[in-house]
Amino acid sequence: MDIENLHIFTDVMLLRSFTDVAKKKNTAPSSISRSIANLERDLGVRLFHRTTRKLEPTEAGLLYYEQISPLLMELDNAKQAAIDINQEPKGTLRITASTVYGQMYITPLLPILTRKYPLLKIELLLTDTYLDLIEDRIDVSIRLGVLQDSSYVARKLSNMELFICATPKYLKQRSTPKQPKDIQNHDCLIFPRPGYNNTNWMFKQGNDVVKVPIQGQCLITNSKAIKHCALSDMGLALLPDWLIHQELESGELVRVFEDFTTTATDFDGGVYVLYPTREYIPLKTKVFIDLLNKNIPQTHIN
Repeated sequence: MDIENLHIFTDVMLLRSFTDVAKKKNTAPSSISRSIANLERDLGVRLFHRTTRKLEPTEAGLLYYEQISPLLMELDNAKQAAIDINQEPKGTLRITASTVYGQMYITPLLPILTRKYPLLKIELLLTDTYLDLIEDRIDVSIRLGVLQDSSYVARKLSNMELFICATPKYLKQRSTPKQPKDIQNHDCLIFPRPGYNNTNWMFKQGNDVVKVPIQGQCLITNSKAIKHCALSDMGLALLPDWLIHQELESGELVRVFEDFTTTATDFDGGVYVLYPTREYIPLKTKVFIDLLNKNIPQTHIN
């Protein structure tokens, strides 16, 4: 069985399009279709339902994908191990990070990486959806907050704090809240977090934790957009230190509740780098993690 056909199959599973896979591989869609047809012939099963409007995997296709994904990763690791003997990072490094954090802190590292390692190709997937490192063939994932239980290897890059903030103009107009319960009388800029109640903010002082309901006109799914609204005097915002440290230093935003630790989800969050396994770490992954460790500050607030 042709290994390249298996890789094409996994690409089609991820992109659900012969045309998109063909563009990625710089080949004709008919070539991709032919590879899938050859694989289906070898297996004796249909892997995809094809219509003029969409491409959907069959039950057999989904099962086959689940079985071969980890095997292909092992083959890729073996190939990478052989390449790494030359001590020159090569191949394609697939990185995923949240959209705003990736734009601010990961994208600026790419020129450094590509200049230093000209044989290395980069695929940066900026998304606020957590991708599966095995199924999506991710080499390195940058995740924020509190990690869920995972079989992946995780290293903490930096601490992360969330601050409630607003502009001096807004606080002058509406008065600065003194106690957590006071935020109920304010407009709060709401950021929906999957799996959590988005109508409360939490305050911690010592061992005491208080959960306070919030209300506001605007629910926004992007932290950078929330910062923009906060800077436009629209209300209180709960934002991470890495996003607003410059505005706090300049005085454009003012931190409220300095005596409290605040969050909307869990306390003790951080910025983490994840990779699939510790059994073999490709050189391309090692050099990128080393670059992260040298360039991501441990804390953004002096």
